[in-house]
Amino acid sequence: MIKVLFVCWGNICRSPMAEYIFKDMVKKEGIADKVYIESAATSTEELGNPVYPPARAELKRHGIDCSGHRARQVRKSDYDEFDYIIAMEDIHHRIMRDRFFGGKDDKISLCMDYSSTPGKQIADPWYTDDFDTAYRQIEEGCRGLLEYIKRRI
Repeated sequence: MIKVLFVCWGNICRSPMAEYIFKDMVKKEGIADKVYIESAATSTEELGNPVYPPARAELKRHGIDCSGHRARQVRKSDYDEFDYIIAMEDIHHRIMRDRFFGGKDDKISLCMDYSSTPGKQIADPWYTDDFDTAYRQIEEGCRGLLEYIKRRI
């Protein structure tokens, strides 16, 4: 089984959007039994909270349910447990590498690294209030990740 972890700052907007978008894609592709997907936060401020209402509404607008999600923080054990750790911004990559994973980063990439614009960061819709753009960017990155993973199954 391939294991994927999406990470953002609070685990209430971008990373759960990516988690549920990717789960939907994997299910529609018929490979849900081969790919395990979670999301997590680099910070502690939103731990235990559900998906932020505007992010939840954006997912719902696309027919994706995220009920039951509760924010959790990245754990040191995630590095060994997951095959792909997907950050939304460079800051998340650096925090995971330096604080959680003891300098190891060969499993960490940006979501947009799997898109036509590798290296691009996904702006935090908590601040921009642009959940539509965040959704489209995350979806693009997830589509590329799906194609990448399908070649490895």
